[in-house]
Amino acid sequence: MELVKNIFFNTDKLIENSTVKISYTGKLFQDDSEEVFVHYGFGNNWDNLNEIQMEKTELGFQAEIELKSSESLNLCFRNSNNEWDNNDAQNYIFPIEKAELALVVKDEASIASPRRLRKTYLWSKKIRLAVYKIITYLPKIISGNYKRKVNNQD
Repeated sequence: MELVKNIFFNTDKLIENSTVKISYTGKLFQDDSEEVFVHYGFGNNWDNLNEIQMEKTELGFQAEIELKSSESLNLCFRNSNNEWDNNDAQNYIFPIEKAELALVVKDEASIASPRRLRKTYLWSKKIRLAVYKIITYLPKIISGNYKRKVNNQD
């Protein structure tokens, strides 16, 4: 995903407590720097400040970082000559989204207590049964080959 000029991530969204790969093809890469470091922190105060060396590839400089629980990721880049790319003193700031708790299953089921079937599972079984009946009996009804059982009691 491209968020800002010459900075790419390997994901659509930055989500807290996950690992993200950063690719940088900015000014320092274009100036053919041999070493580039990503200088990063979290939130307005640049909490958990860190700096790591990026790996030089044909696609730019790349590094993986662990995203902390915060509202934003702040980045800037420097080379071994102490030249900085800090977005014209604005820094590169990207929002970090909270992890969706709806996707996290908090179920402490044991063998002793049987789990109840989820409503969605039951509905999917009912839908599959209805589709089976339609596929099986509808062609017979349309073609006239379906014979009803008739109760001949007079």
